Amino acid sequence: MGKYYIAFDCGTMGTKTALYSIDSTRIAEAYGENKISYPRPGWAEMDANCFVNNVREGVRECLAKSGVNPAEVRSISASGIICGIVGIDENWQPVTPFVPYLDNRAGGEAKWVRENVEPVWVEESGNAIVDEFMPPMILRWFLNKYTGFRENAVKVVNNGPFVLGTLAGLTAKEAFLDWATMSGWLIGYDAKARNWSGRQMKALGIPMEILPRIVRPWDIVGFLCPEEAEKMGLPSGIPIAAGAGDTMQSALASGLLEPGLATDVAGTASIFAVAVSEADSRITAAPGMMFATGTLEDSYFYWSMIRAGGLSLRWFRDSFANRAGDPMFYAEMDTLAADVPAGSRGLLFYPYLQGAGPDMPGACGVFAGLFGASDRAAMWRSILEAIAFEYAQMIKIYRECGIPLNEIIGTEGGSKSPLWTQIKADILGGAYNIPTRSEGGLMADVAVAAYAVGDIEDIGETMRQWITFRGRFEPDAKNAAVYRRVFEERQRLLAGPMKELFEGLGNIRNI
Repeated sequence: MGKYYIAFDCGTMGTKTALYSIDSTRIAEAYGENKISYPRPGWAEMDANCFVNNVREGVRECLAKSGVNPAEVRSISASGIICGIVGIDENWQPVTPFVPYLDNRAGGEAKWVRENVEPVWVEESGNAIVDEFMPPMILRWFLNKYTGFRENAVKVVNNGPFVLGTLAGLTAKEAFLDWATMSGWLIGYDAKARNWSGRQMKALGIPMEILPRIVRPWDIVGFLCPEEAEKMGLPSGIPIAAGAGDTMQSALASGLLEPGLATDVAGTASIFAVAVSEADSRITAAPGMMFATGTLEDSYFYWSMIRAGGLSLRWFRDSFANRAGDPMFYAEMDTLAADVPAGSRGLLFYPYLQGAGPDMPGACGVFAGLFGASDRAAMWRSILEAIAFEYAQMIKIYRECGIPLNEIIGTEGGSKSPLWTQIKADILGGAYNIPTRSEGGLMADVAVAAYAVGDIEDIGETMRQWITFRGRFEPDAKNAAVYRRVFEERQRLLAGPMKELFEGLGNIRNI
């Protein structure tokens, strides 16, 4: 008999499901787009059961495509969004929407915590930031503002564990969260102990009983229940491993295995991560820098996020170009934008469609520098450049702290764009290395699934064997010189005039 594994990644824009063999060969894959609702300006919600339905359909599609005997599936694992939660009742049914990191409703909660609570998490969690997108702030909002939450919610979980728990037929008392996804909460936990911090949760006003138990990513949390097995065409009883957060799994699958390495997770939220051996107070104190525990034991990294990085491209496709769901749109726009010179003819984009954090209150998406001659190609290129310019702010901090970052690994969907990758190399001043395989965290999910049932001996060594690279992009000196000048002006505007603009636009929205 063969050995096969089911892995899925419950991301923001879509859910990816795949069937792999023991040698990491991807036998079949499926994709289902996730719906994001925006009930109010700055709010974002998702239906937790949409992730479940996409996984069910994805598994059926993978089995049909592959012809693999379902009895040969050894285990199941997954990755999911690290900054986002859903409340569940005792029967594992959602009692709230899934609220992801794109949401700003908890701004008041974050402001209250910043002004009234001693930052006891800096020492234990390695993080100084308190922002509205963080799960503890969303949870405070649920507790204080969501009608019926205190009466009906028994636990809160992230979306990956929610789907896995549904497949296993768990009840709320069995709710779990892996230690990697836990660190996506940013505060409320002890990074060294890799568990919740009662001290922090008390300070935050969060009852410990609402929190799920913490497990290792490779722990078996349950077995595929008969009801879900029938829906997917699988035998019941397949072991289900806890999995890990999407950011952590993408970093692991891209080769972020040694301190000093960096990876660009170019997904819905553009994330830049740098592996470190421990927390560094200088980096922790910098705006937007977040410390996290990795999937593997004794692995740590800092990461920064552009909430609407990749989402800005989807917004342009869906809301501006009216080409929702068109798989050819991105490549088409890249072709047009390749003829636009570096700097997009003076057109700047600020990618703050879902805000930018407490250091830039009221921030929103902005195109600046439009003229009658501006076209969609220049606008598209300016979006691509904007994400790289945001990364440039982050990299400046790392280099000032002695981490050179001359080599960067690009992964996830954005790494498929040669134009965007070259723009990043030019702006960031480092070589971009593109893995041969671009499935992101799915490959790491498979390694976790295989390790959980004893089919591989070491996750880290297995990933080293599986990871190869297909491309390398070196900075173009001419374009890099242009971008340095643009970056300086962009930062000058951001530090003054743009802050005033954001404040004024906020006043208009509140009229």
